[in-house]
Amino acid sequence: MANDVVIEIDNVKKQYRLGTIGGGTLKGDLQSWWARVRHKEDPNTKVGSKVYAKNEKFMALNGVSFSVRKGETIGLIGGNGAGKSTLLKLLSRVTAPTEGEIRIKGRISSMLEVGTGFHPELTGRENTYLNGAILGMNRREVDAKIEDIIEFSECRQFIDTPVKRYSSGMFVKLAFSVAAHLNCDIMLMDEVLAVGDMAFQKKCIDKMVSVARDEGKTIIYVSHNMQTIRQLCSRCIVLRKGEVIFNGDVEEGIGIYLRNDEVTAKLFNDFTDCHKFNFLTDKVMMDSIEVLEKEICRFIDDERIRFRLKFRCLENVEKLSFRMMIHNNDQVVTATSVCYNFMSCKKGESYEKIFELDVTPLASGVYKVLPVLFEINEIGGVIDADAVYPGLVFEHEKTTVLDWRSKLYGDTALDDMICIE
Repeated sequence: MANDVVIEIDNVKKQYRLGTIGGGTLKGDLQSWWARVRHKEDPNTKVGSKVYAKNEKFMALNGVSFSVRKGETIGLIGGNGAGKSTLLKLLSRVTAPTEGEIRIKGRISSMLEVGTGFHPELTGRENTYLNGAILGMNRREVDAKIEDIIEFSECRQFIDTPVKRYSSGMFVKLAFSVAAHLNCDIMLMDEVLAVGDMAFQKKCIDKMVSVARDEGKTIIYVSHNMQTIRQLCSRCIVLRKGEVIFNGDVEEGIGIYLRNDEVTAKLFNDFTDCHKFNFLTDKVMMDSIEVLEKEICRFIDDERIRFRLKFRCLENVEKLSFRMMIHNNDQVVTATSVCYNFMSCKKGESYEKIFELDVTPLASGVYKVLPVLFEINEIGGVIDADAVYPGLVFEHEKTTVLDWRSKLYGDTALDDMICIE
């Protein structure tokens, strides 16, 4: 290992056996074994459950390799089941790799779940000393930190109360405070800020930035909150199906994670089995959206999204129209576009309409669209009839200079959509 490298992961694999290992009793294990010998159904298998083959395996991690330098803050992101928590458990030595090698230089403090290592019957103060002992610290070292831990956790009033009586918010505050203040070289954090309130989350991020910058601690942070990844991390690693698919710039990594191949999958969207919002009138129903004249749903400036909307009427509607609300990667509404060509639709009939939308004002990125069919009532009020999210996913690449005088971010109006057929 190089002098400044504190974690080196070399071709690490972690394999698990699928299904239940052991029936819980000797009698149950013998019954299952005798059934397998005779090629019969296992009498201890629950009705309706999937039966896995005896040697069926699952690769949680498949050849992961990367290194981490001292003082780096690494964001580890990926979908559920990508292998993030498994990797942190290997680094924490909770479990061992099936293949490969992990080399670590320094003392590790980890929070893999809220309050990992806390005993519910012990008080907050006692658990602080217990965690210190687990990390190899003596009583004198914990004594030097205890007041800072209590102050940061905002739990001074309850510090001598058993933690089983803490709320989930108090629990995570104390657990994070202990992990952040005890003497360690490497901090492993797995979704630790999901429970705390917004003010405490900001306080935690500031603390992690401070310990990385001023104290030289190394942080590996797992989260599905991309905003905290942006605020905290200097490098991003993206996992998918147990493999590293990206290791580098934070924004680029977040883009790869959020895109997740949806752009090519949304040229045609069938809404037959989609969830419908419960506040809609259900007078009409959208059946599908199809992007026309494109093989991949990517657009540059001055290109227009041309798409076909299919819908059917369940009741007569006199003034029906269509709008699209465009969300960015952070699920924030970035732009809105409305078609003001009103239609009259009859009960029981199906319709097809082709629309065009200019997305030139948008910045580069991947966008998810909420399409909404709405009607105008007798007094001019807007009543939403049907909506599906995401009804369309597209990517826009900015090829011209941004006009910073215009409002390109936030909820702004694009040019009106045109109904051409």
